[in-house]
Amino acid sequence: MAQVSKNSRVGSSTHKFLCPCGGEIKMKTVFANGKKKNYAECEKCKRQERKPSDFK
Repeated sequence: MAQVSKNSRVGSSTHKFLCPCGGEIKMKTVFANGKKKNYAECEKCKRQERKPSDFK
């Protein structure tokens, strides 16, 4: 019987980030000046940061 690799056994999970205002933080992608830019935005207060950990 063939063995399963360790990478195929690892489950995937998502981490939810919360803003201090209580809203959920979502990652968004925008094309600006021919470049792809990612940023995090709070759904409740519409605050934008470069990454989710910057909201703390």
